[in-house]
Amino acid sequence: MMPTHRPSWFSDDKIMVSTAPTCGLTKGGRLLPKIDPATGKRIQTIDPETGASIDAINDQLLEDVEALVTGKITETLRFVPRADVSMRLAVPAYYESRHIERFREAMQEERFAGFSSATIGELAKKGIIEIRNGHGSPSHDQRVGKVPYIKVSDLRAGMVNINPTNRVPKSVAEAFWRGPSSGLRAFDLICPERTSKNIGDFCMLMPGQEQVVTTKEVIVLRPGSNADFDAFYLLWAMTLKVVRDQWKRVVFMQTNREDVGSRYLEIEIPIPPNRGVADAASYAFRQYYTSIADARVFLGKYLSEVGDHHFFVSGAEISEPEIELIDDQNDLADLGTTVIPKVSG
Repeated sequence: MMPTHRPSWFSDDKIMVSTAPTCGLTKGGRLLPKIDPATGKRIQTIDPETGASIDAINDQLLEDVEALVTGKITETLRFVPRADVSMRLAVPAYYESRHIERFREAMQEERFAGFSSATIGELAKKGIIEIRNGHGSPSHDQRVGKVPYIKVSDLRAGMVNINPTNRVPKSVAEAFWRGPSSGLRAFDLICPERTSKNIGDFCMLMPGQEQVVTTKEVIVLRPGSNADFDAFYLLWAMTLKVVRDQWKRVVFMQTNREDVGSRYLEIEIPIPPNRGVADAASYAFRQYYTSIADARVFLGKYLSEVGDHHFFVSGAEISEPEIELIDDQNDLADLGTTVIPKVSG
């Protein structure tokens, strides 16, 4: 029997994993050229056989293999303990540790003095955050009513952008809500769960937008009963680059669609030592969203009173609206705004 060749880098206890994002080919099977990010032009190299100038090929997988053979290491090449690798999660990106390492390094910086950290799953178990999914997807022939239907493409740039052409009858909405109300609240955080490049990009549901039907493929987060922070802090934390980058590890391709499943529960976020620190950290987010909320109420009230403008403020105006102004200033103190619309009907 011929002896089996074992490369110098081979190990029985570890598995070599490359998370190289390119392999030299486009999705169409053509060679993938390297692009200079400064100029946007193709990088040129010399063909060793002809001496001619040719396009350099973007093949980071080859670079990883060449580094492995020469005993070097790259940012996308690592050895993972065999016991940590599951065939149920045999996706290289899942074993990428750079993002969580950078998060933990950031937590040692002065700006996070006094903070702790926890995963989304741990926070949910402790009642510090609440998690829910969307409602469902009405068929196209049902989109003829007045209740807005939210698709993943409506979640953009931190806002829920209601499309006036996508509405369903209230009876259809209540069937998806499984009751008379959507269960959503003002300032809930929403992001796509699958079929989107924006998985992990959270948007905030504004006051007046609560009674909508959302596609099932969204994640909804809000502070739980045991939280020592509000929704504005939660959005501040979820949008930190060291948190956002962790989603790159848990978003997989399911056939040809992005999907995160329940793996987002592994993402770690910073936890403030007290409410004062949380409010100070998220002050800019609070001011931004409460200012928009006040402006939407002001314009929405005008549109409702005048009634002769074809102008849409993403939920502020519904046909024959019943807007009840909440006068209890004590309830609004934590929101940092003076008037919040409550839309019924």
